[in-house]
Amino acid sequence: MIEPLITLISAGMLLTGGAFAVIGGIGVVRFPDIYTRLHAGGVTDTIAPLLIVGGLVLQSGWHQLSFKLLLILLFLLFTTPTASHATARAAMAAGIEPVTRDRRRASGESSSNT
Repeated sequence: MIEPLITLISAGMLLTGGAFAVIGGIGVVRFPDIYTRLHAGGVTDTIAPLLIVGGLVLQSGWHQLSFKLLLILLFLLFTTPTASHATARAAMAAGIEPVTRDRRRASGESSSNT
């Protein structure tokens, strides 16, 4: 009786996590500079694995595999924000300026998205 409900919740988590991952990938390709790309990638790289691994844990049940999946999730939750932060600091140290509306107009890009 409860197994179909767990399967439905798991499928919802897996689909939602996959959607977040795709949206984050589109944001990384679409955004103009490293800082906005880091934001798109960093936020979705935290929530997507949480949902995907959560769905996989529900599918696998409470076994040794679930413990391994949770360890992978813990590793991802610590390393992804740290990597994003280190990349942003490296970009700042290299003198990379964020793209602003004034900089777009000065370089001749269209501002149709504003």
